[in-house]
Amino acid sequence: MKALIDGFLKFQKEVFPQRTGLFKHLATTQHPGTLFITCSDSRVVPELLTQQEPGELFVIRNAGNIVPSYSPYPGGVSATVEYAVAVLGVTDIVICGHSDCGAMTAIAKCKCMDHLPAVSGWLQHSESAKVINESRHHVDDAAKLSSMVRENVIAQLANIQTHPSVRLAQEKGKLNLHGWVYDIETGSIDALCEDKRTFKALAEHPDTCAVHAKSDASAV
Repeated sequence: MKALIDGFLKFQKEVFPQRTGLFKHLATTQHPGTLFITCSDSRVVPELLTQQEPGELFVIRNAGNIVPSYSPYPGGVSATVEYAVAVLGVTDIVICGHSDCGAMTAIAKCKCMDHLPAVSGWLQHSESAKVINESRHHVDDAAKLSSMVRENVIAQLANIQTHPSVRLAQEKGKLNLHGWVYDIETGSIDALCEDKRTFKALAEHPDTCAVHAKSDASAV
């Protein structure tokens, strides 16, 4: 805790005074343009890897960057997605997986999680990705994990499109969806293409988007 408290004291004494205008503006309003959904992994910091300021990202973090399909009993992820889209009016949603993901490793290696019933139940939301990944041949465990991470991003993009707020925003032509995979060691990001199968280096293909907003949609 000492490191955290020391960090806060440094923020309060050195950083905050230099940004008082920004924080005064943010004190009563927020207008993030993007909902960023990623893993709780401590090595993945959305604002750092995208170089965004406070107020520019609305963030969901959980084990495995999972978005449960919409159901009659929505939970915290569903509520946050709905608020981001229907109230804040974000124009983009990014679902970002990452290398060496513990959640995806557990699935890919079929690890016993009897001692982690909550985690085991949560990862059921990645079952469709697991089924697809298990059906393929992989040259080694590393390749299997890499494929699982990507299949999970694809699966969660499918899941999020079952949410009414997301479907309505898509129908209105107001929402783009992106699927990213961040490599911790290299700092690179691969982005899912519109074919929903191919990932391309975002640095080389910065316009890559998994699901574009309907350009011909009329306002509702």
